[in-house]
Amino acid sequence: MDLVRAKKSLGQHFLTDHNIAGKIAQSVPDSGLPLLEIGPGMGMLTRFLLEKPNELKVIEIDSESVAYLKQRFQDFPAQNILHADFLTIHPDEIFQQEFGVVGNFPYNISSQILFRVLEFRSRIPLLCGMFQKEVAQRVVAGHGSKTYGILSVLIQTWYDARILFPVSEKVFNPPPKVQSAVILLTRKNNPPLIGDPDLYIRMVKAAFNQRRKMLKNPLSAHFRIPVNTSYNSCRAEQLSLEDFKKLYDEIVWQYPRGAF
Repeated sequence: MDLVRAKKSLGQHFLTDHNIAGKIAQSVPDSGLPLLEIGPGMGMLTRFLLEKPNELKVIEIDSESVAYLKQRFQDFPAQNILHADFLTIHPDEIFQQEFGVVGNFPYNISSQILFRVLEFRSRIPLLCGMFQKEVAQRVVAGHGSKTYGILSVLIQTWYDARILFPVSEKVFNPPPKVQSAVILLTRKNNPPLIGDPDLYIRMVKAAFNQRRKMLKNPLSAHFRIPVNTSYNSCRAEQLSLEDFKKLYDEIVWQYPRGAF
């Protein structure tokens, strides 16, 4: 409990409900993939993940938490408790094969975690974990929604995404001022054919840069837009995933591979 008191001052929120932790672990599909838990804290979720047959590693940036985890789980190989930052470590330093990502993710870097997963999507076919409810809703939002944005388009381009269940703020110590939700991402078997993903990602980000304006305004600042494109008079949130792919196809031919 001393660790909990110490971390409260840093704004961290520890999951205290065993039922929720067990439910998250049970929600991880039985794919046989090795699993990486991000931000295990005091090991509430770790305890249940260790009951699964999958190989497990955990990654924790806080040195006190790492020491606590090694003390609590003395039968767990010490080398599987990584003292590192998921946002900077390369996947090859974790696993040599594909792996799933699991966690009660730190809310202040949850979007960054999702973008990191996207960056290494060829290595990460699965993500299951808890996010701030607002972030979870953005991930699964459809076009036309106020919450539809960059994360919605990019995640759904390469992953099937769904919210599994909501989580009350009362199951944390201390309780956060926001609600939470657990989401599941599974990589698509047949994602859209995008020859230059970096250009596609830059295009999507540019499209939402001025989301209240017609697309020709934010896009023309970064790309040579065909004059007759059918999307010039649309706003970014009006475009479906299929529309974004078509817009990409209209733009990409003008740029050599790797231009961005």
